[in-house]
Amino acid sequence: MASFAWFIPRLIEGSGGHRTMLEHARALEARGHRCHLYLEGSHSEPGRGARQIEELFGYRFERVSYGWDTVEPADAAVATIWYSAAIVRNLPFECARLYFVQDWEACFNPMGDAFLMAENSYLYGLTPITIGRWLTHELGSRFDVPAYFFDFGANLDIYRPLPTNEREKAVCFIYQPDKPRRCSRIGIEALGIVKHRMPDTRIVLYGSSPKDKGNIWFDHEHLGLLSLDDCNALYNRCAVGLCLSSSNPSRIPFEMMAAGLPVVELWRENTLYDFPDSAMTLSHQTPECIAESILRLLDAPDQSSAMGQAGAAFMRERPLSLETEQFCNAAESVLAGRQPELGAVSRMYSAAPQTSHHYVGKLPASIRQRLISPPNAYVNSLPPTLRRILGWGARKVRRMLNYG
Repeated sequence: MASFAWFIPRLIEGSGGHRTMLEHARALEARGHRCHLYLEGSHSEPGRGARQIEELFGYRFERVSYGWDTVEPADAAVATIWYSAAIVRNLPFECARLYFVQDWEACFNPMGDAFLMAENSYLYGLTPITIGRWLTHELGSRFDVPAYFFDFGANLDIYRPLPTNEREKAVCFIYQPDKPRRCSRIGIEALGIVKHRMPDTRIVLYGSSPKDKGNIWFDHEHLGLLSLDDCNALYNRCAVGLCLSSSNPSRIPFEMMAAGLPVVELWRENTLYDFPDSAMTLSHQTPECIAESILRLLDAPDQSSAMGQAGAAFMRERPLSLETEQFCNAAESVLAGRQPELGAVSRMYSAAPQTSHHYVGKLPASIRQRLISPPNAYVNSLPPTLRRILGWGARKVRRMLNYG
């Protein structure tokens, strides 16, 4: 069996991306391969990395080291974030060079150097293995880079319809304002419209610390970071799930579907290759359109129930074990010297995007203004002297963060 060197970015509590990396490394070890995890950063305490992984994610690995400078020779090396791709490319020993791609990471940055450098990572000669089909499509169509993919799965022992389930008139939203790709402001404005039109609807936020939630202008609950079992319980209580992702589908809608929860997401190129139109509502990206998609489902319990059942049926064919099997098969194909085919994926979602015409109607001026105001609108309305003071303070904080 083969040895794999994984290059893992700094650990983040609650990170779904880290959990996915670790789950697939564990799957390789279950097949008899040997994985050595190299964590970004440095630490001199022996065994610290392995303990942190177990404490944060519950996975136990024997071979964990800090630092990407000293790497033992391995049969395969796996980049997992864009700036690790060049490190894998430049390793001084012969090996299979893989790229575990979970997002179009260029989108994490404004258009400029960092955006282009992240895209450059796809041109380093590594063999990508992507989560979901859209990333494989994108790599092939934009850069002529062939890639393997594995389908999004879910742990069906955790995410499943509960027999004693009673759904409430509630919408749950994965709210992560620290991740721009999760479109937290668009989601909040859409939910504000829902709350305005249907005041008896419960709005439930989760997925980040309540202390960082910012100023949310309508009545809501914020549950913070939830355990996996608590996520499934929430998905079984709510009538609609909202998850917005602009750089690749998130894993969360698939877990919502596995729990029988109808889901609203964005209708964009990155969501059209992995979602079934029988179990998802993909909406145009305006808050008004997203709100109307949610309101339609809240107003049509029979349609909502049918979507939930279709989602659960779709995910019964996609257990986590199938996902990890597809990944391991792809990794072993690269080890054997086989290359993926170019242009091997097509769209799964065929329905048109949902738009807003009926439910939203004429919104109050205060809400209409929120939908068009830039994030810094309040600051721009302040007197010039106060704006200069705030700008000076913001620049000082940035310098401290960059150089402190």
